[in-house]
Amino acid sequence: MFRRIRRRRTEEPGELHRQHYETYVRMTGQVPPEVARMQAAQQLAESAPMVDDFLPAELRVPGHDQLEGRMMPWPWPIVLNGEVVACSACGAYRNWLILSTRDQVWLRCRAGHQQHEARLDTAWYNRHAGPADAHHETFEDCLRHLGH
Repeated sequence: MFRRIRRRRTEEPGELHRQHYETYVRMTGQVPPEVARMQAAQQLAESAPMVDDFLPAELRVPGHDQLEGRMMPWPWPIVLNGEVVACSACGAYRNWLILSTRDQVWLRCRAGHQQHEARLDTAWYNRHAGPADAHHETFEDCLRHLGH
């Protein structure tokens, strides 16, 4: 069996091998028309000037990393682990402002007392917060906007 294989390797290539080789030599250096069109389109795209097609600055919304914090009103009582959260200073248990800043959640009652709520986290805030309706420069501006 191995003799037959060696014999075939030493013999002259057949007609079919010769035709394949000639076709291969003719095709080297040729580029299919689809590839040529794609290369031309890519060169046009690369040579096109870059245009700033993003929104104007006054219409852009700042990202989470550009904000000091976020807050939302929460008119209902907050129940955590079966107990209603109440203000430690005045005992209020509803009409909260929930503030999320630096991976912490703070609760602010109507009287202006603030307390850190360790049982709430930023993920909880993100699940319950709706879209922002305004952005404010100062904390006081935001409090005025939310009616506190």
